[in-house]
Amino acid sequence: MDTRWLDDAQHAAWVKLVALVELLPGVLDTQLRRDAGLTHFEYFVLAMLSEAPERTLRMTSLAQRTNATLPRLSHVVRRLEDRGLVRRFPCPDDGRATNAQLTDHGWAAVVAAAPGHVANVRSHVIDALSPAQVGQLDVLLSSLLQKLDPDGHMSAPSSVRPRTSRTEGDDLTTTS
Repeated sequence: MDTRWLDDAQHAAWVKLVALVELLPGVLDTQLRRDAGLTHFEYFVLAMLSEAPERTLRMTSLAQRTNATLPRLSHVVRRLEDRGLVRRFPCPDDGRATNAQLTDHGWAAVVAAAPGHVANVRSHVIDALSPAQVGQLDVLLSSLLQKLDPDGHMSAPSSVRPRTSRTEGDDLTTTS
């Protein structure tokens, strides 16, 4: 089988994408650890729970939304549970399944961490682009995610907008 090598333009784009994939997680993690005492993945878990009805998801659904293996997610949720940010309990609909629920303390942690996280995302990604480029980025990423996440587990848009305070019935959507 003949290898379809990347041409110069494709190679240049690929190298830049790899650089982004390698650099961005460290930028997100550093800010969240410093300002909120959370890793980016812990924040992402809390954010996904904050967007769920009753702030509760089955562990299998949470694993899909965070692209985590169940063992990794269980380890992280146990740490969050030890800190009082999440609680686990048997799923009432299926005794074999376990639910994870964001606690009030976890909600407060997400609310406190969200402004700094969003400012960091703006500073390092969004503000570097024009509005037209943000639209182009959305189109490009949608094309790539159709291959990598065809069922849309991680890329389904939320209809909930960020909030800095909570009123009854509000959820908090955060940038992951």
